[in-house]
This record gives sequence, C-alpha cells and structure tokens, in this order.
Amino acid sequence: MLSDLDDFYCFALVVEHGGFSAAERATDIPKSKLSRRVYNLEENLGVRLIQRSSRHFAVTEIGMNIYQHAQVMMNAAQSAHDLVDHLREKPRGVIKISLPVSIAQNEMARILPNFLKTYPEIKVQLLVSNRRVDIINEGFDIALRVRENLDEDPSLVLRKFESIEQHLFASQAYLNEFGMLKQPEDLSAHRILSMGDEHLDQMLILHDQNRQQKKIRINPIVMGSDLMMLAALASQHCGITLLTNSIANDYIQTGELVRVLPEWTAPHGIFHAVYPSRRGLLPAVRIFIDYLVEHLTRR
Repeated sequence: MLSDLDDFYCFALVVEHGGFSAAERATDIPKSKLSRRVYNLEENLGVRLIQRSSRHFAVTEIGMNIYQHAQVMMNAAQSAHDLVDHLREKPRGVIKISLPVSIAQNEMARILPNFLKTYPEIKVQLLVSNRRVDIINEGFDIALRVRENLDEDPSLVLRKFESIEQHLFASQAYLNEFGMLKQPEDLSAHRILSMGDEHLDQMLILHDQNRQQKKIRINPIVMGSDLMMLAALASQHCGITLLTNSIANDYIQTGELVRVLPEWTAPHGIFHAVYPSRRGLLPAVRIFIDYLVEHLTRR
C-alpha cells in the first residue's frame, strides 16, 4: 500500500547505515521513529526483516531482498524529484492546448512566435477546433474559449482576458449594389452571412453606445461557424457579417471591408482560459498561462 512507502524508506536507511543509531546520526531522524517504522513494515509484511538486540544488528535474508526493492523505490522517487528540479531549472516539455479556429488564426498566430523564441525547449501541441473539449479527461493543459456563459466547474481555474465585441462589415461594392443601411431594422432586407449554423431563421441582437438593445430577425444566405470564411465571403461582396476587429482589421486596411451601422455592436463573448487546479502545474504550463495573461489581457 502507498501508506507503507515511508516504512520502506526508513527501513532502507537503517540497512544502508548499518543500524538505527547510525541512521539517526546520518539523517537526524529520531531512532524511535526509525524503529517504529521498521516494526510497522515487519507487521504489515508478516516477516522479520532485522534481527536486533542490545549488541547485535543483522538483516535477515528476506530483509536483504526487501532492501533491494526499497532501494528501487527510493531511486525512483529521487528520479521524480530530479525531473521536476530539471523542469524548474529551465522550462521544457509539451503543452497541450485546445483553442477555437479564429483564436488560433489571429491571437495565437500573433503572440506564439515570441513565446517559442523565448522558451525554445517548450513544445506547443494545439488542437484547433470549435469543439468544446473535456480538459481533464482528454488530457489538455489549457483550453482557450470565447463564451457568453463561463465555466463553473470547481475543478477548473478560469482566467479572463477580455470581453470581445463584434461589428457589422460588408464590402463597399455590396453596399453600392444592395443599398446603405440607416438603422438595424434594415438588416432584415439584406443578405446576411451568419456564424450561427443551427437554424435558418435567426435573431440578431445589437447594442448601441447607450446599451439600448434591438433584436432583428434575419434569414442568412450562408451559415457557418468560421469567422475567417465569413470575412473572406464578405470581402467578395456576398453580404453583411459580424466580425471581431482582430479578424476585420486587415480587410479594413486594404479597403476590402467597411464598417456597417458603426454605432451598433454585438457581444461575442468573454475570451478566457481554463485549466486544471493550480496545484501540480508543470513550470512550462504555468509560464505559458502567465504569458497569455500578459499578452491577451486588455489593459
């Protein structure tokens, strides 16, 4: 049983140093504790490990066999300590991360190069998918998510980065053909490219600068949960779509997209990371989390 490991450890010390008194002097572990641990081990195993009297100390034959196994345990434990010390000395190893497609193509592509340069012995294994993963059962170190409703799992730690808003975009050529918009209700008569992919009839919720809310019923011509695809379609005059600024910025700079109804926005969700309890985090994982907080948190 795992509870016996301390007993094996104390027994190995006594044998290694040739007696209880010698082991006490070498380790500062009280002789009484060493004796009690060895006695417990003998009781649990049901065999005599050491023949002892006031003047005599001898390890039995079975005791020597047990000592050899105890040495293996001690060496394995020391190797585990050495491994962790090695990791602490210089962060290394593999970090397994789950993240949405849009975050991978934008935020991660922006911040990851400098991290890899700073920590060349850390490898990053990315699962790029909009699927919600089971972090613990699937063995992920970190999951990056954008959600309106945050995780409430007590076994997970949550770090918020920022609340992300979306804005309406279209190409100028599309607006020239189908008409400019003056108010949110005009969206009902336009060709909409939607992130939602479950229903044909959808409700678009917009907020103005005063947090006034309007709900507009739309019937999208394209539905697909890939913001990069929707941006590309909008830039090719297919319709109006909601995009985050991080995705739309390059298209805006080239003039391929323009903002529609600029005073209105739509909440996209809270960008955050979740990961298992802080206890036992490998140094590489802890460093990466700190790096994310530094580079993704809006100041």
